Amino acid sequence: MIYLQLYLSFLQVGLFSVGGGYAAMPLIRSQVVELHPWMTLQEFTNLITIAEMTPGPIAVNCATFVGLRIAQLPGAVIATLGCITPALVLVSLLAWCYRRWRDLSVLQSVLACLRPAVVALILGAGLSILGIVVFPNGILGLGSIDWIGTGSFFAAFILLRKYKWNPILTMCLCGAAGLGLHLLAGTAG
Repeated sequence: MIYLQLYLSFLQVGLFSVGGGYAAMPLIRSQVVELHPWMTLQEFTNLITIAEMTPGPIAVNCATFVGLRIAQLPGAVIATLGCITPALVLVSLLAWCYRRWRDLSVLQSVLACLRPAVVALILGAGLSILGIVVFPNGILGLGSIDWIGTGSFFAAFILLRKYKWNPILTMCLCGAAGLGLHLLAGTAG
């Protein structure tokens, strides 16, 4: 029964994650945290962090990690298959349709209309995760804000935006600075 639940949950994620992995995060959270309480919200945040750090699509990495945690290796395989099945079918179908009708102006109009929706989905997912990081106990818990993490995020943003630094170098430097400040704050208190 758990294998069917894993497959169907991640089949929905794979089917409705229009816009890629970042847009799928709210759906993954609803499946993994709310509908099937397989993880807590804090564990889900850690899952997203790990899924972003490992190579590959975020939704597929999440499916693999959740499946592995819930039902070991068979669960990982089944959850991953559930996540990629819709993409395999839909992309094959869309590629065939696009090759056949790519010169139609109606198709070009539809594609132009989808772009803002995808951007909105990605922005919503990013703001949702930023809200969890900045306000882990809700908006009223201002005293519990992770100021070091928030400062590192904004420092990385400013360095990337203003000085056009290498993104990987910037994230590494900000992460190291944040870790150092966190360790200093832990030893001071």
